[in-house]
Amino acid sequence: MASLLIFITLLHLTILTVLFIATMEKFWWVWDNNARSDLWHNCRFDNETKDWLCDSSNETEWLHAVQVLMILAVIFSSISFLIFLAQLFTMSKGGLFYFTGVCQAFAGLNDFTAALIYTLHYKEILKGSRDLSSGHFGYCFILAWVCAPLLLCSGIMYIHLRKRE
Repeated sequence: MASLLIFITLLHLTILTVLFIATMEKFWWVWDNNARSDLWHNCRFDNETKDWLCDSSNETEWLHAVQVLMILAVIFSSISFLIFLAQLFTMSKGGLFYFTGVCQAFAGLNDFTAALIYTLHYKEILKGSRDLSSGHFGYCFILAWVCAPLLLCSGIMYIHLRKRE
């Protein structure tokens, strides 16, 4: 039982870390080594100062939806972890981690929806930034897609997990 709890805890913390990185890093769209975009900024590398110069992203309704959903995914996954820890120490023997699982699954649905919206509407989100044909999706976008099934699977795992002594 102890090894299962350690595995679940490490899995949850890993997913939470990857989700946070996907939300905050500057690699949702990459044009080349000198320009990239995320949910918050459009950045370009200045060769003279050897520094990144960032401007706020064009605010569109689609971008706001992705931002809100990714933040909600991080919040629900964090709440899920805290609830798991609380239930682990307070729940009686034989209890199920339903609330933890529901929060984690809801985080997965938020992440999935955000990644799907960005996939379908990246042209509207990035319009006016640069020529989109010379760019591609960055690793944070891929991390968001990887987190969605992991969050949903861990949510289902929590729902079926029973506390034992």
